[in-house]
Amino acid sequence: MVEFCIIYDKVRFEEKELYDKARRRGLNTHIIDAKSISIGTNSKKNDLDLGDIVLQRSISHYRGLYLTACLEFLGFLVINSFKVGEICGNKLLTSIMLAKQNIPTPTTHFAFSSESLSNLINKTGFPLVVKPIVGSWGRGVFPLRDSEAANMIVELREEDDNPLSRIYYIQEMVKRPPRDLRCIVVGDRVVAAVYRYSADKEWRTNIARGGRTEEASITKELEDITLKAAKVVGGGVLGVDLMEDDTRGLLVHEINNTVEFRGASKVAKTDIANAIIDYSIEAARK
Repeated sequence: MVEFCIIYDKVRFEEKELYDKARRRGLNTHIIDAKSISIGTNSKKNDLDLGDIVLQRSISHYRGLYLTACLEFLGFLVINSFKVGEICGNKLLTSIMLAKQNIPTPTTHFAFSSESLSNLINKTGFPLVVKPIVGSWGRGVFPLRDSEAANMIVELREEDDNPLSRIYYIQEMVKRPPRDLRCIVVGDRVVAAVYRYSADKEWRTNIARGGRTEEASITKELEDITLKAAKVVGGGVLGVDLMEDDTRGLLVHEINNTVEFRGASKVAKTDIANAIIDYSIEAARK
């Protein structure tokens, strides 16, 4: 029987759902706090009782990423892999990978100083959107509608001790409805698709910011672009986020490595947690 391990650093709906449903299916299931694990260069796989398959569910990008590297070093099969986590956890790398494979995305620019950002804005004009290259839940994502807003963001970023704050990730502000799309990809399937609508007085669509979900039809167009995007970054269990541009159609703007699916589960017909468990069992048997 396959042994199943869920690694977390904060227990959310998703971790509870995966754990409960794995146990109900009779799987020998462990749930382990990432913060309790230590690994050395002389460690062996048998030193850790993690079973056959590890689901990496840490919220912290860097903790999850480098713990995954350590677990892969010991020979564990981790979903998702270090390489997938490295790409999807970094918006700059994701945008480059998608553009390289001609996946439609919002026009995106990268600037490496406040001076080069100013020159970029002079060329592109407003409105724009600034995002941190590492981050989730819409944190640090701001609209830039004029020079005053841009100068305030630059001032905040330049005073931040984090060196990533001096790398500016700038996107066009896409002309879209007050919603975006989240597609949950498990292996080679889009198991659920939902619209995410902004909360009142909020333009970001994140569920963590009060957004709401509504089931979306998985059209052939949506399925094709979503699976292509997932394949480009290495596949696995992913959340592919898209926007509906008024003239260009669907644009992929983000891919989530440790995807949250609480909002999608409320409206989707598919049992997302069980789909992830099925995929993990199949991966462990290969």
